Amino acid sequence: MTNSMLTHRLARRDDLEALKLLMDQAISENQKAFLDESQITSSRAIMGLDTQLIDDGTYFIVESDSQLTGCGGWSRRVTMYGGDQTPGRSAALLDPTKDAARIRAMYTHPDHIRKGIGRLIISLCEEAANAEGFTKMELVATLSGEPLYRSCGFESYEEIVDDRGGAGVPLLRMRKSLA
Repeated sequence: MTNSMLTHRLARRDDLEALKLLMDQAISENQKAFLDESQITSSRAIMGLDTQLIDDGTYFIVESDSQLTGCGGWSRRVTMYGGDQTPGRSAALLDPTKDAARIRAMYTHPDHIRKGIGRLIISLCEEAANAEGFTKMELVATLSGEPLYRSCGFESYEEIVDDRGGAGVPLLRMRKSLA
């Protein structure tokens, strides 16, 4: 499928190196206006890709002219955010009749922000989660991601600070009804 000049597909395990590079670039550049260097370093420790998303077939790649421009996905599992290295993850399944699906690991290459990539991924995630019976979604937003999520109808309900990477990183818990 295409959206303007954007194409999307499900991520595969052989995409891991390219995804890790994109995520590092996004964390390094897209957070500069919101976090200091110690917080950016801390973000690298607590963020990243949870490969369970790829294995579950819920993680999307967006490309433009065969170049990786963004990635993100959703989850039917308990973990709210974080990569494979993040402590406290849980692979337990959510109950679509009462739990909210999760938007997870959203990253856009710094050269491609504000081009509809995040909005495309969110719409793909909402459509897939809705097809599995979920009626609401939740996410944990970085300060740089908050404007996108608000524009897509998410509302914040809790401010948190994650200091597991050393320096405290401000984050927002956000949710949205799919009904």
